Amino acid sequence: MQTLLKFSQAIDKITDRLGQASAFCVVLTIAIGFYNVVARYLGRFIGVKLTSNLFIELQWYLFSLTFLLGFSYVLKHGLNVRVDFLYTNWSAKTKAWVDLIGHTLFLTAFCIIGLYVTTHPVLQSWGQLPDGTFGTWELSPDPDGLPRAPIKSMMLVAFGMLFLQTISEIIKNIAIIKGES
Repeated sequence: MQTLLKFSQAIDKITDRLGQASAFCVVLTIAIGFYNVVARYLGRFIGVKLTSNLFIELQWYLFSLTFLLGFSYVLKHGLNVRVDFLYTNWSAKTKAWVDLIGHTLFLTAFCIIGLYVTTHPVLQSWGQLPDGTFGTWELSPDPDGLPRAPIKSMMLVAFGMLFLQTISEIIKNIAIIKGES
């Protein structure tokens, strides 16, 4: 069990780093949004184009990353919305049993389905052709836009990390049930 708990701790460290990256994405999103507004109005005032679709798309890419990188962090720290009127008063073992069953039956299935459903569109975005070879990346239809493949790939990272964090939570719940935590 100690080896599994060390594995769980390693996953938790990665999750915490992704949570920090998610928080940094919030700051960058705000900074780029502020720049976009100021540059748009200043550009109109002086008659020069100071912003482009690149910054607008970068802003929504960072906004997306805020959530995609934060999914596993939210699970690890129990920041998700739950109906606590029963759960709050339960013992640690009862909570561990409920979480173990919920994570095992529902959250692992959700992650696996999410990985399965997003893999093909992500590969197509990277340019996978029907014959299995690769062509060009999917690009933004807007002028000066960003390629779509990197941000779509983050869906796989998000589901993958959520799955790993689910495994970590299952390990910790088993340890609680066995009295080893």
